[in-house]
Amino acid sequence: MPRLAVGDLAPDFTLPTADGGSVTLSDLRGEHVVVYFYPAAMTPGCTTQACDFRDSLASLQGAGYKVVGVSPDPVDKLAQFAKAEHLTFPLASDTEKSVLEAWGAWGEKSLYGKTVTGVIRSTVVVDPEGKVELAQYNVKATGHVAKLRRDLKIA
Repeated sequence: MPRLAVGDLAPDFTLPTADGGSVTLSDLRGEHVVVYFYPAAMTPGCTTQACDFRDSLASLQGAGYKVVGVSPDPVDKLAQFAKAEHLTFPLASDTEKSVLEAWGAWGEKSLYGKTVTGVIRSTVVVDPEGKVELAQYNVKATGHVAKLRRDLKIA
């Protein structure tokens, strides 16, 4: 699956969210949006990453960035995850994997030495005009948010 690159127009999407609503990327035009893709709610790595975003949310928002997490989990599992971890940013459900595929976050990856097909842990930053400002694939769950903040020059 092709990956997004800086300058590409970010594919628009509307997905259901854990809070019973939905999120549409084009509705967030005019703002910077961090869209991060993760394999599965309530797993150790994904919980670490989500909590890192939660704990960095004030500084990200203060610098003008919204955060949206996307996984193939159903909405009810995302709702449990958001409640358990006190997550206040949208968690979007892409059970059909169409957004994951369009953004290059679904495909072959190595897992414990085996090639499998699944979610490629990725983060894409979209600028206010809807173009890719930063695209990072195969990121680590631990320490990624701190690296992202450094890359975006956010204290």
